[in-house]
Amino acid sequence: MDMRRRSVLTAGAAGAAGAAAAVFAGGGKAMAATQASGAASSQDASWANASLRSLAGKVGLRIGTALYPEDISTAANAAIASGQFDVYTPANAMKWDNVEPTTQGTYDWSGADTLVSFAKAHGALVRGHTLCWHNQVPGWLTTDVANGKYTQTQLLDLLQKHIFTEVGRYKGKIWQWDVANEFLTDANPSGVDPNNWWIVNAGPEVITKAFQWAHQADPGALLFYNDYNNGGEDGSNAKFNATVALAESLQKNAHIDGIGVQGHLDTQYGWNPVQLRKDLEAYGAMGLKTAVTEADVRTFVNNATDQVPTDSLSQFAQPYEYSEQLKAALSVPSCISYTVWGMSDSNSWVPGTFHGEGYACPYDVNLQPKPVIDAFRSNLALASIGAPQRVKTSKATP
Repeated sequence: MDMRRRSVLTAGAAGAAGAAAAVFAGGGKAMAATQASGAASSQDASWANASLRSLAGKVGLRIGTALYPEDISTAANAAIASGQFDVYTPANAMKWDNVEPTTQGTYDWSGADTLVSFAKAHGALVRGHTLCWHNQVPGWLTTDVANGKYTQTQLLDLLQKHIFTEVGRYKGKIWQWDVANEFLTDANPSGVDPNNWWIVNAGPEVITKAFQWAHQADPGALLFYNDYNNGGEDGSNAKFNATVALAESLQKNAHIDGIGVQGHLDTQYGWNPVQLRKDLEAYGAMGLKTAVTEADVRTFVNNATDQVPTDSLSQFAQPYEYSEQLKAALSVPSCISYTVWGMSDSNSWVPGTFHGEGYACPYDVNLQPKPVIDAFRSNLALASIGAPQRVKTSKATP
């Protein structure tokens, strides 16, 4: 997750939301599976109340959410997390400043262990997030670096120890790791940011080494590079091109399995879902898996507590954007998971980061489902069972 801008639907397209949210272009291939109107009625009754995870599972997609340990401390939250989602991303619990917060060598695995155990208990997988990022680095480390305590080699040694320690602790328990996070510039052309904290202090080889060490620590885990605006959001596709170049380098010099497209959107910006699909396909053509890793759609709201949208059109725009994003993921076989960045607005990162904005999650501040849940369910049902056959009608005499 990053605190910078993401994109969204133009107001002119918002009016199409109701119709577009219910249509998935790939569903037609499965139509032949339903031969009679009686079977169609049975399917209608089943999918309308099915869980997201059960519908997604029919096409091999994992549908997930970011979780904080407190998200599963109440029965209501835990029921939604376990009932609707089957892959969990620890929102903060696995970041370096959480696992080794105050003193070098003193660890706190409580939050991460809680979420890993919750996943195991409910038949879910875990996306580890994140091993090397310029934010949420422990204060003791940034202070020591600023004071010149470490050489570049010594800093790389500390990162290696961190990766070996954390990945090793959860070896065999993590499905995907976000190994490196947000190293590319917001520019056209884009590239590895020379001012990134890790690049400045540890050198440009840090990304390659992080992937090498993560693979050594757990050869069975899928290793991802994760970023924002690298899946059709930035208009120019500049960061997509930079992601491709970085991935090609990692394929030659390390081990990389996939690309994470964060998918943070905002209803005040333009966004091209067709470009997202094309970008996911292009990553797949490189032999890489893909994942939408941090999906949310924010908009302007009345206040940070109630998070009621101030523009009525945004209530149509949100399910439309979510829906189009999920349909892009469903249409590309190499996309193996789709994760929303938090279940409920009550615990969203958005109001605290983007002044005047919120309403970004699939459930509202009272944990009630928004229209996006129905849009998700429709998309997943059409992807998994196809559109039902039409009811029988009498034929007019020609």
